[in-house]
Amino acid sequence: MVNNRKVDRFESLQLFTRIVELGSFTRAAGALGIPRATATHAVKELEARLGTRLLERTTRQVHPTLDGQAFYERCVHLLADLDDAESSLRNVATNPRGTLRLDLHGTHATRIVLPRIDEFRGRYPQIDLVISSGDRLVDLVREGIDCVVRAGTPKDSSLMARRLAVMPEVICASPQYLQRFGMPQHPDALPAHQAVGFFSSSHDRSYPFELVVDGQVREFAPGGWISVNDAESYVTCALRGCGLIQLPRFHVEDELRDGRLVEVLADWPGTGMPVSAMYPQHRQLSPRVRVFIDWIAGVYQERFGTPAE
Repeated sequence: MVNNRKVDRFESLQLFTRIVELGSFTRAAGALGIPRATATHAVKELEARLGTRLLERTTRQVHPTLDGQAFYERCVHLLADLDDAESSLRNVATNPRGTLRLDLHGTHATRIVLPRIDEFRGRYPQIDLVISSGDRLVDLVREGIDCVVRAGTPKDSSLMARRLAVMPEVICASPQYLQRFGMPQHPDALPAHQAVGFFSSSHDRSYPFELVVDGQVREFAPGGWISVNDAESYVTCALRGCGLIQLPRFHVEDELRDGRLVEVLADWPGTGMPVSAMYPQHRQLSPRVRVFIDWIAGVYQERFGTPAE
């Protein structure tokens, strides 16, 4: 505290109780780090506001009056209650509790988040989780969802978003497809190939392949006879020889490793698929949401590296 700073009402109560307990303006002012003159003026203002004398001053010591003693006892309880309230909030912030409702993209739930969810429970044992999963776009506010994890660029400006990762992508196909249609040697060959279409369940939009060619992002739209709106169906169609697919590499690591799918056009990288945690603006300070997002950000960073903004 600095000289000549006005003491607020809360500080004046703290000061008054310290004066009663220490029996001295000087010692109480020293304990709170304020000048003695500031302490004297603050008590005079407190007495004037209450309309009664609180302290009897002698040359050697300070004693509370009868009104001062009664007020002191009320102040002790009031300050204790306030301290308990602050402590409880600090405890909630460091050890949050309650139910956290999440909606996770199915693949992210089963392959990234849920395989480590016991770690989250071990760190925050007072949080219970209710998790729905799928690819549909949920209404967070109407459905009472606290947080969703979604791939792609967030488009809902009413939500707060934190980018968790940019996932490397791969274009691949089954050996049977490549034996029948051949291995594309350059992205310009893609329009002559077949692809499994992928469309959003929330609107009628198909997603083309994207590759970086000569430093520029280009889109390619191969032909095809089947389209799906579910990530697992997308991979299954590729495994059955229905066409090329482009998706985050983590989703098909096992299939690439054992040869059920084969990477194509590896010399031309994709743009990468961003994935974000999104939550309603009015819940951005919820301790449960905050600790979950901090935790899941660490999970994604370990898996995919620090995301570029």
